[in-house]
Amino acid sequence: MKVAEVRHILDTIGGMFPEAHCELNHSNAFELTIAVLLSAQCTDATVNKVTENLFRKYKTPLDYISVPLEELEGDIRRIGLYRNKAKHIQNLCKILIEQYGGEVPQAHDQLVTLPGVGRKTANVVVSNAFGVPAIAVDTHVERVAKRLGLAGWNDSVLEVEKKLMKAVPREEWTLTHHRLIFFGRYHCKAQNPGCQVCPLLDVCREGKKRMKTSAIRKTKVGATSKLSETKKRMG
Repeated sequence: MKVAEVRHILDTIGGMFPEAHCELNHSNAFELTIAVLLSAQCTDATVNKVTENLFRKYKTPLDYISVPLEELEGDIRRIGLYRNKAKHIQNLCKILIEQYGGEVPQAHDQLVTLPGVGRKTANVVVSNAFGVPAIAVDTHVERVAKRLGLAGWNDSVLEVEKKLMKAVPREEWTLTHHRLIFFGRYHCKAQNPGCQVCPLLDVCREGKKRMKTSAIRKTKVGATSKLSETKKRMG
C-alpha cells in the first residue's frame, strides 16, 4: 500500500476517534499487566468490573500470592478461563518478587517470559505504562488491518504486527493501536460493520464486497416482489 493511502486511513480513523485510549482501568504498570492478562477472550468492560474490587484488595505481587489459589479464583470468577488466569497471576507475581524486586520489567523480551503474558500483552504494557512505541494486535486490530488491506487475509498476528509497524510511522504506533481498536470495536465490527456510512469504504475491500452483496440481494428481493405483484394482477 502506498504511503499516501496509509496516511489517508490513519488520518480518517484519527478524525473519527481522536481520543482513543486504553480502556482497561489501571493506575500503574502492575495493575495494567494484570488487567491485560485478564482481558484475553474477555471484554474490557467485564475486566474493569472485576478489577474494580480486585485492585482494592490486591495492591502488590505479594498480596496475590498471600491468599489460597481458590480465593483468587473466586475473586475473578466472572472472567473467562479464570482458573488458568488465577494460576498465571500467582506464578507471575512470584517471578516478579524473586527476579525483579516486585516490579514489572520494562523490557519487552523480559515481559514475554512471564506466565500469561504474550506478545500482545507485552506490547500493551510497554507502550501504555512505559511510553515505548508499540502496536499490539488484538482481534479488532487484526480484523481492521486485513479489511483495509494493511495486511493480508492469511497473515498471522505477528505478520500483521510487522506490516503495521512498517507502514505506520514509529511515533504513531501506540496511538494507531488505540485508534484501530476503537474503529474495530465501535464502527468496523465483526458482524455488523458500519459499511454504509464508513468514510473508508473507498479503500476497504471487505466493505465493497459487503455493499455489492447487499445491492444484489436488494435487487433480487425487488425482482421477486415485482414478479409476485404481476402474478397477482394476472390471477
